[in-house]
Amino acid sequence: MAETTGTATPEATAAANGGVGEDGVRRRDFINIAAVSFAGVGAAAVVLPLVSQMAPSSDVLAESSTEIDISAIEPGQAIKAVFRKQPLFVRRLTPKEIKEADAVDISSLRDPQTLEERTKEGHTDMLITMGVCTHLGCVPLGAAEGEIKGEFGGYFCPCHGSSYDTAARIRKGPAPKNLEVPDYVFTSPSVVSVG
Repeated sequence: MAETTGTATPEATAAANGGVGEDGVRRRDFINIAAVSFAGVGAAAVVLPLVSQMAPSSDVLAESSTEIDISAIEPGQAIKAVFRKQPLFVRRLTPKEIKEADAVDISSLRDPQTLEERTKEGHTDMLITMGVCTHLGCVPLGAAEGEIKGEFGGYFCPCHGSSYDTAARIRKGPAPKNLEVPDYVFTSPSVVSVG
């Protein structure tokens, strides 16, 4: 018969204790931690490009805001600009147009708003609206030289006959709302940043 003598090796002790080493960590624990870490890094490597491709492209970011120099716009004159691929109307109202807008009975309007609610404080002569009719998305006339302004002196949509007043409020026709006023700030007395 063979006799065994000697001391036990650490490997033999770990095998006898179910794989637990002297410090209490099993080899299986290490393998589990390594596998979970590898899977986490792999998931991040797959998800990161998918999420980053949903960010807006550089051309969209460039159009997210527009700066307009309003110093050359004379009273009674309007210009068309482009904001987010849609027309933007910028109009400097005359004192007569401001009086006409303020004289309108607000309760008679389909979408009641005062001129002060549609302009910035201290700049009631500058009206900035989106140039898209709220009926079916047509572009109303009245922002360019010689265009028909409609019976209320503002804008006129020839598609279905919506008429807007000098404050771009709907007065007649099928449009349900006033022309939209986008978010804008005066960055200086002569420059407006829209968006």
